Amino acid sequence: MTPFGLAKSVRSLNRIRGIARVLTRHGFGHIVSRINLSRYTSFLQLHRPTPREPASPTQIGERLAAACNDLGPTFVKLGQLLTTRPDLLPYEVIEGLRKLQDHVDPFDNPTAMRIITEDLGVEPDTCFDSMGQQPFASGSIGQVYNAVATDGMAVVIKVKRPGIDETIRLDMHILKWLADAIERYVPEVAVFKPALLVEEFEEAILREMDYVNEAAGTSRFYEAFKDDPQITCPQVRWDLCGPRVLTLEKVAGRNLDTVLHEGAAQLNCKLLADRLANAYLKQFFELGVFHADPHPGNILVTPPARIALIDFGQVGVVSDELAHQLTVLLVAGIGREVDLVVDTLADMRALGPDVDRVQLARAFRRLLDKYYGLPLNRVDYRKFFSEISGIFRQHDVTMPRDIVVLCKALATVAGVAMQLDPQIDLVGMLKPRLRRMIADRLTPNRLLRGLGISAWHLFSILRSAPRQLRLGLQRLALGHWQLTVRHENLERLTSEMDRSSNRLAVSIVIAAIIVGSSVVVSTKQDLTFFNIPLQAFGVVGYIFAGIMGLALLWAIFRSGRLS
Repeated sequence: MTPFGLAKSVRSLNRIRGIARVLTRHGFGHIVSRINLSRYTSFLQLHRPTPREPASPTQIGERLAAACNDLGPTFVKLGQLLTTRPDLLPYEVIEGLRKLQDHVDPFDNPTAMRIITEDLGVEPDTCFDSMGQQPFASGSIGQVYNAVATDGMAVVIKVKRPGIDETIRLDMHILKWLADAIERYVPEVAVFKPALLVEEFEEAILREMDYVNEAAGTSRFYEAFKDDPQITCPQVRWDLCGPRVLTLEKVAGRNLDTVLHEGAAQLNCKLLADRLANAYLKQFFELGVFHADPHPGNILVTPPARIALIDFGQVGVVSDELAHQLTVLLVAGIGREVDLVVDTLADMRALGPDVDRVQLARAFRRLLDKYYGLPLNRVDYRKFFSEISGIFRQHDVTMPRDIVVLCKALATVAGVAMQLDPQIDLVGMLKPRLRRMIADRLTPNRLLRGLGISAWHLFSILRSAPRQLRLGLQRLALGHWQLTVRHENLERLTSEMDRSSNRLAVSIVIAAIIVGSSVVVSTKQDLTFFNIPLQAFGVVGYIFAGIMGLALLWAIFRSGRLS
């Protein structure tokens, strides 16, 4: 697909032009040129001098973060998602991207009040006793107000930003084309799987924009922990929710990040670490869903050791198959069975076509040997996760996003728990849950159920096989079999041949005009046409040929292929 095929409206074309210029301004002009977007940038901008020293991965990440900030909410969210895939992107690039801040100036209050009225069907004054005059937080998707409901409950109200759905839909359309073009024409960047990242991003941002989905996830966590006096999740006020409005109970507590920096004299850190770790292990192994963004800013604490979890915009799901795969990986990792780890990754279809399993197993063994026997309070779980991600990148292992997000959440929680209590035994807390999960999978009822499902699949194959074979033989007898050949990466060659032939045709026309004008100018006869000397038409021909020649030279300059 060409940029013109992509641009179905003036707005799309303007957005493509803006993206090309921003990427070029932040040092990605070579990519802009290779995906055929150089026509949307100025010649001087595209060919400005480049530094002699190549940019470091951290600098690339910082430049990418700056470009995302300039490109707006969709790209800021994309940059934030990239930080959750250390198995695909180098750690240094991710560190540069961490500078992204999802803060956008709030939109005006009258618009927010109008959205609340339209969604709830009544004026805000009718359903809230009081409401903050200004939002206390504002992001790319929406902004948040403090309020008090008519029954006296303190609540927070999230209001979606107007027009954000159309903006993100347009940007996603363009992002898909950009990812496809990069994979086709920029092989050194294609190894980071941009199309896969954009596909995951679309799923994640559409889920985050759906306030009904966030409300359902928050409600599930509230139901799971409502009987636990030490773990709190906000209650959803369904009577005060709509497609663009989400109202949640305001929970008490101080930001854990602030508490860790300012000191925690009144906190029972040991008990707090134990409750925090158990709360997340319960999510991973019992609930089947987990808080996918458990950084300290989303954890509130009340002395001495009461915890409140907030912001369930990002929720991970632990399916039955994912739980089984994760259990095998953990058991095999703890037991240092690296061959089983590699086999499980292959069953998950995480290994690339050219992965050397022997080298991969050797890399895992070296990593496990490095940490074997190390006291648990000396293990940096975030660094350990980062090293595993490095092995994945080096050996072309692409993990399912749910497992990557789960492992990242587990590593983040482990890091926070270790900050609170360096002596906490996380592996000791993990082992009994793994044993229960394994025992549950080996119960007779579970085994019979799995056997029944397998038998059904086998029966379905046997039942449909004769019919499929008969249809195949009929098509073969009628000559309806056809061979489909799919070419790879020939679009660029076709485009270059078309461009070259057009330039050659223009050059021939210019040459013909010059020759014809020369013949007309050099004629000795005193001829006129509409009382205009014939030689004047030759001069006009020279001027026209000169203009066409300069335009052709400019096009060659713009392409960057003068030499």
